[in-house]
Parts: sequence; structure tokens; C-alpha cells
Amino acid sequence: MDNSLHCEWDENDMKGADGFDQSYWDKNYAEPKEMDGIGNAKNHANYLKSYFELEGVEINSVIDLGFGLGHLSAAVIRKFKPWRFHGLEPSEPAYKKGGARISKLPYSKLKLDCTDLLTWAKKQPTDARYFDLGICTSVFQYLTDQEIKVSLPIMARMFRYLYLTVPTDIELNKQIEDLNFYDDLAIRRSRTEYLKLLAPHFTLVSSRIWESKNHFNEDNTELSDLLYRI
Repeated sequence: MDNSLHCEWDENDMKGADGFDQSYWDKNYAEPKEMDGIGNAKNHANYLKSYFELEGVEINSVIDLGFGLGHLSAAVIRKFKPWRFHGLEPSEPAYKKGGARISKLPYSKLKLDCTDLLTWAKKQPTDARYFDLGICTSVFQYLTDQEIKVSLPIMARMFRYLYLTVPTDIELNKQIEDLNFYDDLAIRRSRTEYLKLLAPHFTLVSSRIWESKNHFNEDNTELSDLLYRI
């Protein structure tokens, strides 16, 4: 097993490369067990495993584009046992804690980088080996429109499938009303705005699961239920 861990920073890249300092994690992750992707990480992994098993699709390589404290990455690795896993996390405090959690697992050819999605995407050569599954949870709301536009075509080339979660403006409002939580760093976008950004590159095939238009279309898809391709 090749487990490599290194931290990479590029001051010339867009702001996403800086990640967040310890105060962000102290404020936003004060009660981590109650957060999506942490307390219910196993549920996310079980859903992904069940969906792809139902469709007869093998997931042997995974990349997480912002693994945070590492709970979801660890759950996915345990469930899929991929032969190759690559994790990105730009925030040094989370990178150290989450990286330690992920590195304990005995599965996968493992690589972890302290870098952000945009920096990673811009460095991918056209002949880079793709991943079966990319995980992008609670990342897009911290990227500008331009950062997302630059990243998405590369993501579509590098992933066959994408597991994406991002709060819309309505959901951010609900966080304030229901949880008294205001994320002042999150960029507020509507559902329509996110769909417009994603549509040229990915097809929505199930809740949170997107299929790359770079790899598949309606004629060659490995998935069933063509009615639900959006």
C-alpha cells in the first residue's frame, strides 16, 4: 500500500487555495456529530454502495475534493474498498485531523494532498487517469462562479460519476431559521444557477449523483431508468 501525505500551496491561484483557518472549524464544526457527512457518513456511503450495486456499476477508484475531518471519506473507503483513493483538503487544520483518520484505514493506494479543488484541477494533464467516483460535498458554496466554471469541465473528464452536495440559497436561509446558523463565507446561489453551471458537463441520474457527459450519453450509459436523466 502506497500511502503518501504532503501539503501543497500556490499563492498565485484563486482564493479557494487558501482554505480556512482554525476559527472556521471551531465555529462551523462545534458539534460535528450533528453535521451532514459526519454523523450520517455511513448512510451516505451505504446509499452510494446500494445505488451502484443496483446498477451493476463497479467503483474501484475514488477522489474526495474536500475531505474535511475525513468521516465521509473513511466511510466510503470502508464500504467500497477502492484500490485507489485520492483526498484533497485545502484547510491545514482539517487536513491534519482528517488525513490522520483516513490514513489509518488499511485499504487503497492512498494519496492525500493539502490543496484545493481548483489548484488540483488546473494541474491535471489531458491524459490523466480518471476516477470512477468523485465526491464533492459542501465545497461549491465556497467557490466563485469562475472557479466552478474552470473546475467543472476538468471534473467531467476526470470522474465518471460525481457525488455532489451543496446548499442552495433557500437551504442557507433554513439553516438560519432552523439552526440559528449563518455561514458568512458561503456564496448564495439558487438551484437554477447551480443547474446552469452543471448542465454542460454532468447529467443528474439520482439524488446527489451525477454522470459525466464526457464519458457517457443516453446511448452508452451504464445506468438504467433513462426517464430520470436530467
